[in-house]
Amino acid sequence: MDPLVREYLLAMTVALAVTLLLGGPIRALAVRFGLVPAIRDRDMHKTPIPRMGGLAMFAGLAAALIVAEHFPMLERNVYHTTNTVQALLWGAFLVVVLGVVDDKYELDPLTKLAGQIFAASVMVVKGIQISWLVIPGMGIVAVDPTLSIVLSVFLVLLLMNAVNFVDGLDGLAAGITCIAGLASFAYCYRLAISYKLTGATAPALIAIVTVGVCLGFLAHNWDPARLFMGDTGSMLLGMLLAATSITVMGGIDPYQLGQYVQLPVNQTVTVHKLVPVYLPLIMPVSVTLLPIADMVMAVVRRTRAGMSPLAADKGHLHHRMLQIGHSKRRAVLIMYFWAALVAFVTVLFAVTPSRQPVVYGAIAMTLVGLLMLLGPRLGDHRERLRAKARLRRGAPAAPARHRAQAGPGAAGPMTAPGAGHAAGPAGPAGAAPAPATANGVQIAANGVQVSAAAPGASETAVIPAIAKSPDDAEGARRPRSLSR
Repeated sequence: MDPLVREYLLAMTVALAVTLLLGGPIRALAVRFGLVPAIRDRDMHKTPIPRMGGLAMFAGLAAALIVAEHFPMLERNVYHTTNTVQALLWGAFLVVVLGVVDDKYELDPLTKLAGQIFAASVMVVKGIQISWLVIPGMGIVAVDPTLSIVLSVFLVLLLMNAVNFVDGLDGLAAGITCIAGLASFAYCYRLAISYKLTGATAPALIAIVTVGVCLGFLAHNWDPARLFMGDTGSMLLGMLLAATSITVMGGIDPYQLGQYVQLPVNQTVTVHKLVPVYLPLIMPVSVTLLPIADMVMAVVRRTRAGMSPLAADKGHLHHRMLQIGHSKRRAVLIMYFWAALVAFVTVLFAVTPSRQPVVYGAIAMTLVGLLMLLGPRLGDHRERLRAKARLRRGAPAAPARHRAQAGPGAAGPMTAPGAGHAAGPAGPAGAAPAPATANGVQIAANGVQVSAAAPGASETAVIPAIAKSPDDAEGARRPRSLSR
């Protein structure tokens, strides 16, 4: 194994282990000191869960970066040549402080934005800045110092809020950020090894540590989550992605890269020649296209509704996926596959032609995974359409196989009180007991009898219920606690 790869993997392992081990104690402390916020209208969970997971993520990041300083190759190529790590730790610390205050007291949007600008500015001023840009028709253009600070701060704010916006389901933000970090690391490592660009070593370190932090936190955040990252963690992940992208554009000499790929890097170089070379340099932004698109649509949606662009709502992509019938886990996996698809397509421009078939295979596997996840939902949608058609024709709402699964207790339609009918008398001895009735819903032993309680309703439907054991029923009666 290459020594540099070994050092990267060790740094990732430290970040993963520290984040994983500190997740439980931080959750316990948050519960003990009452740092468990109430459930908001836009939240998708039903049980109060601590939102201080970002503290464990910051601890994993700091531990990995401190330990990596003692690795020979990383010490020579990162710590002795740049102050990238120090600048990142300063910005991350300020973001974590802001996030903890926001998770505890729910800061208003303007105050939160001002804190984000301050934290991003500190990191940028201390050395993580964009030094050049690729402008179509002009080639490589050096950036003025003032403009460099403005653009760098804007990119940090963009990615911090993009990750924050997409953090709505268990494991969603951490998983998408992990995929972005893997794609970014793959290309930065290729720049450092294939093109001998030592400036790509620092962004590769940030990317792989981000992967370790996300993997360690997913153990606590996968559905059903026991710990949320909160704004503390989501803003931290966004800053890490931004730092990776900015460090690439600030630490690599584009003219040296152009010489390695045998392209004339000058003012007259054409756009189509620059695309294969420089598109991967903005990979952290491209692989977060999904959360960025979600953020843009949210701003447009809220502005049209007369709301503040920073106000919270339940119209994000993951909310809509739940509304059309996807489960939480399925919605998260679909978003994972979409993010991976964009990442693989971006990596396709970065690899040599001899390795492109491998990337094509990864893209094909990702598409197959998407089809497998979307296929059952399409079948359920067709079944719902058939059920509606049967109701219009006056036929039973459920097909024969569903009525058979419901059991003899649900064989005949019953009408709940409030729909114009009274409940029938109890059956003879040995028959199934009469179903319980509550708010227009009759619950049988093996199925649920739903009756239209609205005025004028005349149709009923039998919905098969999942048989539960006595233990399951007893567990359903017990209140859920934070110790689960």
